[in-house]
Amino acid sequence: MDIDAGAEAVRRIGPLVRSTRRPGVVGDIGGFGGLFDPSAAGFRDPLLVSATDGVGTKAEIARLTGRLDTIGRDLVAMCVDDLVCAGATPLFFLDYLAIGHLDPEAVEHLIEGIAAGCAEAGCALIGGEMAEHPGVMAADQFDLVGFAVGAVERGRLLDGSTVMAGDLLVALDSPNLRSNGFSLARRLVFDVAGRSLDDLAWEGADRTLADELLAPSVIYAPAVVAALAAHEVHAVAHVTGGGLPGNLPRVLGDAVDAVVDRTTWEVPRIFRELQAMGGVDDDEMARVFNMGVGMVLVVPASGVDDLVATLATHARSAWVVGELVSGSGTVAYRGMMRA
Repeated sequence: MDIDAGAEAVRRIGPLVRSTRRPGVVGDIGGFGGLFDPSAAGFRDPLLVSATDGVGTKAEIARLTGRLDTIGRDLVAMCVDDLVCAGATPLFFLDYLAIGHLDPEAVEHLIEGIAAGCAEAGCALIGGEMAEHPGVMAADQFDLVGFAVGAVERGRLLDGSTVMAGDLLVALDSPNLRSNGFSLARRLVFDVAGRSLDDLAWEGADRTLADELLAPSVIYAPAVVAALAAHEVHAVAHVTGGGLPGNLPRVLGDAVDAVVDRTTWEVPRIFRELQAMGGVDDDEMARVFNMGVGMVLVVPASGVDDLVATLATHARSAWVVGELVSGSGTVAYRGMMRA
């Protein structure tokens, strides 16, 4: 490893890390472990909730374009938006970066995105690790992994035990792919359609395919935390790889089914463009991509309007996308997707 380059990278990212401090952080960067005091963050009897994830092959799009300053935001989103599914508030975050050649400027851009994501999510970036892998990875190749920890008061844990038939499903919009389905997206764009990332995203678009595919993930955590504090919420599902069919059942139990009305929202254009490139059928698209729904809250019917209003105050567009009925823990659709 280039020790001097490593030291320069640490110098550059120090201010970015410190900019994410929040109540509960103990000490500064540079130690062998990050410290956090949950009591200083206001918790009395907390359960700690942890999550880890990466950005998948979206990182390859960032590498090919040399645009590294937003991919870290995707990393934070994938981790902290898992935490809130347990009812937890994100507290702190750590990252792991493996890179072929340690370029301090490239590292700075990657951490810029992580720090921005942490600031938006309300969690502190309290540590991380950089590893240079010369001879194993190409100089500009990298892999990025994140680790997030949150806390929820023991009595407010969301475990799916309160969901019931008659509950409504409130969807939060996702205008893009976020960080999911990029293996299929890349195959459709490059191998099937023979497109270039510099091409317009679609005829008449004002942005390129690179712009569309690198659009950063929505971070839902602040809006969901606010909703949990103000309203009765029975479950939260983060819609990532596997789409609605793969993620909603994780919070339903085995006594109800989710009935999703596909006519209640318009699928963002990028999904239809990818579908057309390879003639992918609707069911396969729904199993791979979020199709415009990034998060679902399961709530009692009586409180849905106030909940949607709370989400709107946090700049999150939400709508009733379906309901729960007696069943066995599966997802069923009615209506056709709107293009």
